[in-house]
Amino acid sequence: MAEKMKQKSTKSAVKRKPVMSVVQDGVHPRKTNAELVARREAAVPRGVASAAGIFAEHAENSELWDVEGNRYLDFAGGIAVLNTGHRHPKVIAAAKAQEDHYTHTSFQVVPYEPYVALAEKLNALAPGDFAKKTLLVTTGAEAVENAVKIARAATGRPGVIAFTGAYHGRTLLTLGMTGKISPYKKDVGPFPSDIYRAPFPSVRDGISVQDALTGLQNLLLTDAQPERIAAIIIEPVLGEGGYTPVPFEMMDALRAICDTHGILLIADEIQSGFGRTGKWFATEHSGVVPDLVTVAKSMAGGYPIAGVIGRADVMDAVIPGGLGGTYGGNPVACAAALAAIDAIEEEGLLAKSTAIGEKFKGQFAEIGARVAPFRMWDIRGLGAMLAIEFVTDFETATPDAAFTKAVVSHALRRGLILLSCGMHANALRIMVPLTASDAILDEGISIFEAALSDAIAEL
Repeated sequence: MAEKMKQKSTKSAVKRKPVMSVVQDGVHPRKTNAELVARREAAVPRGVASAAGIFAEHAENSELWDVEGNRYLDFAGGIAVLNTGHRHPKVIAAAKAQEDHYTHTSFQVVPYEPYVALAEKLNALAPGDFAKKTLLVTTGAEAVENAVKIARAATGRPGVIAFTGAYHGRTLLTLGMTGKISPYKKDVGPFPSDIYRAPFPSVRDGISVQDALTGLQNLLLTDAQPERIAAIIIEPVLGEGGYTPVPFEMMDALRAICDTHGILLIADEIQSGFGRTGKWFATEHSGVVPDLVTVAKSMAGGYPIAGVIGRADVMDAVIPGGLGGTYGGNPVACAAALAAIDAIEEEGLLAKSTAIGEKFKGQFAEIGARVAPFRMWDIRGLGAMLAIEFVTDFETATPDAAFTKAVVSHALRRGLILLSCGMHANALRIMVPLTASDAILDEGISIFEAALSDAIAEL
């Protein structure tokens, strides 16, 4: 009881002295979150949901302050975009330097060196001892769409196989591959044809790797003619699906199936790439080399850019003019990406990711056993790409989305930004910047423990 009282006394989001905003016509008091929420509701569609009812004013590394001066620890990282933290000095400096030269020409009109330099860097980083080429675009969904387009052009086949629980984007083609209805696919079909769904291994659902592979082989026998399948696409670690790593034997088997049938293997590394799992790319843990890799999110430290990296002969399958986009490979974003990659290398963030993962797994397990017995059913992930799955009890292992939501809510009230995920919305995912200090990591763990106690007290 004394421990619980101590936890509950932990300060909520830390306030700083109210400040004034300077504008052209003078100085006025800072806006409130409530005022901005009201304006948002009047101006922005409800379909663009926001997890937190606060508005950002300033951020540094792994800390964020809202418009009312409240301080938060950001363990969401803009949905795994900020592996190098908010406003990394090296990233900001590179972007500002590029802005002094030009901000846009469209690479398809007047090309520029930052695009080529980033493509060269990505070709060198991506797994595979073969010649590679890279296409740069703007968003993750755009990268996935182009990967499918490239695979179809290279194979002359239309079909794509994706997996249960997958998330590949919100455009119509990528939604067809996404394996979760609510909220992404609800009411917005029909979706493109020639997309097939295979089972993903799941301890919760009693689906072993062999079960999943049997399901895939049955799919190839009954609905998805192998000679008509261009690609199999998989996230090496499920993102929205619950931060579940693909078992290595599953990746090995997928590579063999693709090789047997002339199918291309696409690794969607949009959320798992650039050090999040302790490797540049999560597929490196298994040793399996994909034919195409989609990237985005943490590639540029917060600037919008994405890409497809792949075998040179496959990438060259599309005719000139068939790939690109007005803003694809924006020069400022390219400069930021090169700097972010340098920062990951120079600051040893791959090893830091592994260390964060080991630290969090151990401490989360101890906290769960002490504060919320039989509630934390699983703590999983690779490196610092971690999830904590909550259930009502260990006997039934019934997913507890309401409890998960309560933990997230209490954490925000105490100054820690977290996000949930999973097919049943009962998992917390950890996306803390890899640049976070040990003090920030410890503070975040303490707030999580207090939030967990708060949620238990409400039961």
